Amino acid sequence: MKKTILFMLLLFIVGFLASCGYPQSERAENQIPYEDQLITVQNAVNQYRGATGGLLPIKTRDMDIDQYIKYPVDFSLIVPDYTAEVPTNAFETGGIFQYVLMDVEENPTVKLVDLQAAEVIRSVNVRKSANGGQVPIAEILADNVYKFNHEAMGFSEEPTVVSPYTGRNLPLVITGSGEIYIDYAMDIFSALQEYEGELEAGQDIRFILYEEHPVVPAYSLPYTINEENEPVFLTE
Repeated sequence: MKKTILFMLLLFIVGFLASCGYPQSERAENQIPYEDQLITVQNAVNQYRGATGGLLPIKTRDMDIDQYIKYPVDFSLIVPDYTAEVPTNAFETGGIFQYVLMDVEENPTVKLVDLQAAEVIRSVNVRKSANGGQVPIAEILADNVYKFNHEAMGFSEEPTVVSPYTGRNLPLVITGSGEIYIDYAMDIFSALQEYEGELEAGQDIRFILYEEHPVVPAYSLPYTINEENEPVFLTE
């Protein structure tokens, strides 16, 4: 009897430590873009549209904001009437993803924004502020797009973002106005090797990254193709 009680107590302690000592945002279920959760939210969005005469369950954002984070899903409008709960990987429940809608005019589609990328950008902006807003430039990449000198900013290593598409480490770039963005050129180059559709110079081609993927390339500049069918920054 005593052994049984001790065993149960041990299980309780281990479970308690696991739930309290492991950060909510770092649990595996909060970091995976589960397809079934996307489908559940998509179905809820579709039901909400049908019940409200075409309205979308989204939060209000400024219209000039990044197109990939412009239409975040407002779970308060669909939970619990159209879905039982907020997904475990959603920001609202401690996850790393922001649920958003794309193609809201023609075919509202649920996608994800990886907020870990936003955190990396935030860390660079904090360092930039500590440097009085100054960012030393290491290289000109395109008109008004630059590679910054991370060492001069006090970083021992170049800040990077893990790609949701390839898993490679993606660098950051800065514009003349001081905005920090993720450079998806390597990922787009890889995607171009497999893409079989028609693309035109001057067209924003970032859609080839997320057509068949749940995560959108938020916090990035637009890209197009040059004469060699290589990705380049789409500048005015």
